[in-house]
Amino acid sequence: MPPRGRKPAATSTRPNQSTLAFNSKSARVSKPSATEAAKSNKKSAKQIEPTAAVVEEIAKAEVAPPEEEEEQHPTYSEAAIQEQAQTEVEKPKDDFDIKAAVISDKALRTYWRKEEESRIAPRVHQKDLPVNERILRHFDISSQYGPCIGIPRMKRWKRANGLGLNPPIEVLAVLLKEESKNNARMERAYVDELMNGKGIVE
Repeated sequence: MPPRGRKPAATSTRPNQSTLAFNSKSARVSKPSATEAAKSNKKSAKQIEPTAAVVEEIAKAEVAPPEEEEEQHPTYSEAAIQEQAQTEVEKPKDDFDIKAAVISDKALRTYWRKEEESRIAPRVHQKDLPVNERILRHFDISSQYGPCIGIPRMKRWKRANGLGLNPPIEVLAVLLKEESKNNARMERAYVDELMNGKGIVE
């Protein structure tokens, strides 16, 4: 014969856990409600009226003259890029520099026309830019030549050329033309200007 299990305990008429009652007096909330607190705050706000001195201070603060603009000094990244660009310019000229120096403006326009024809749609947002700037911006966004942020364009071109990536000689031609015009701003990539620029919020 199998062993017998324990007998179930007899259920008591009164369980140990009390039942929940939501309608009794003991279940009512004794804390003040949020609406009563809001009403009392409105009453106190109505009682406080601004004095003439407070109103005058607020009026002065609203009419305060704008602060004078600080002088624009180059940021750390701009100064570093200008310094790197200067070291690239001081290096002796190589064969690529000589080839790039003889490229004419007509050849640059022809190069850019071919670049535009290879696209599905024209660059609408660059209509107002000169061809030289368009060529440089296209070089900036060409990621196969390495990152363009924090490095001068000429140094990036020479680095890519040294790695055998064959960057367009027209880019170097544009950079050399801008260097002869003492246009140091052209050494910095447009994307770099956007990333490190100071925005004015009105």
